Amino acid sequence: MPILPPHPLARGRTADVYAWENGQVLKLFQDWFALEDIQYEQRIGRAVHKSGVQAPAVGEIVRVEGRNGLVYERVEGKPMLELLSRQPWKLFAYARQIAQVHAQMHSCVFTADVPPLDKKLAYKLNHADALPAPLKESLLAAVASMPDGERVCHGDFHPANVLVHGNEARVIDWIDSARGNPLADVARTTVIFEGAVACGQIPNPIQGAALTILHAAYLREYFRLRAGGWDEYRRWIPIVAGARLSEKMPELEAWLVGQAGKIRAE
Repeated sequence: MPILPPHPLARGRTADVYAWENGQVLKLFQDWFALEDIQYEQRIGRAVHKSGVQAPAVGEIVRVEGRNGLVYERVEGKPMLELLSRQPWKLFAYARQIAQVHAQMHSCVFTADVPPLDKKLAYKLNHADALPAPLKESLLAAVASMPDGERVCHGDFHPANVLVHGNEARVIDWIDSARGNPLADVARTTVIFEGAVACGQIPNPIQGAALTILHAAYLREYFRLRAGGWDEYRRWIPIVAGARLSEKMPELEAWLVGQAGKIRAE
């Protein structure tokens, strides 16, 4: 077993990432993180890579210094969000790139046994305690009526989860991925972007304006690459906003309830 380097490449709440052998990295989870959740991440990651998506290959689960870890292919690059803050003049180039990556993802079919997106959304809606009961019922009825799908959906697609190296981009953090309708996945990205700007998650107003422009340019390029479906995408937004309330983010709660409430006008 290789020796763990003295310092990680990155630290997170649930895991630290270390350089590993053979051009790989080790995602070493905290000792409280359940093994079955790591096994789920491994299964999902392998299914994503097999589908043809531009995502890191997933290796074995190993045990190092009393902690469970998951080996991944090492991907060069920096998060697009970080690069955008350093190179704001490339905003439109990054918008085109992130749209192209998302469109390529949505051209891929999930053939493995992964969760259906509509079922995940319904589960989240049922656990969104901030939703008034009548609104929750409307959203559950809406998600049941929407077209389903079999495409690869990331579930948390935004610039911090896209690593850029020159003209290459790879998508990371697939734990929320599902098989479903791509337009619901685009709506999730919209809710992430708009909520971050509207609710102060991006306190710098210049950065907030840049993200607003990036989001608009991303949508324009995405729907150029995958024409059609704009009205359906807009119908997904209240559903996705309501489902996000299950994630217990107090700073977003009032805004998300407001977005979810727009289902009544549909």
